[in-house]
Amino acid sequence: MNEISKTETPETKLDSVDIQKLLEYLPHRYPFLLVDRIINCVGDESCIGIKNVTANEPQFMGHFPGQPIMPGVLLIEGMAQTAGALAVHASRSSRPSVVYFMTIDKVKFRKPVIPGDRVEFHMTRLNKRRNMWWYRGEAKVDGVLVCEAELSAMLVGEPAAKS
Repeated sequence: MNEISKTETPETKLDSVDIQKLLEYLPHRYPFLLVDRIINCVGDESCIGIKNVTANEPQFMGHFPGQPIMPGVLLIEGMAQTAGALAVHASRSSRPSVVYFMTIDKVKFRKPVIPGDRVEFHMTRLNKRRNMWWYRGEAKVDGVLVCEAELSAMLVGEPAAKS
């Protein structure tokens, strides 16, 4: 961890979450883990999730052959995973809670995402009440908005037992 500079306070220090921490925070695994890294975490206020889109991902076999396009639902799921991981990261609990995706509103798809793109999920907290978080998300490729949505997540108890 980097030291906090004189201009940063613990509340404004930018954290990052690597793939190993993401695997601790989220129950998702390949091929459904849709975030490779999270950067610029500011408490539970905001962060940027990174997804490197590659041609060998299974969805591109059928969506669409000869013209691969990342399914919009997977962009939304990437936002939800980023927001959920941020909520768990910010909770600082010894054992992360289970994160449930609860709602999605105001979804708009602007441009297609294709293999070779680096998607950034810019998530900003709108509200928090007890164990519920509401976020606004913007997915961007090279700074261009490709998708936006508002969503909510709920943290519940201890993680489910692994079978």
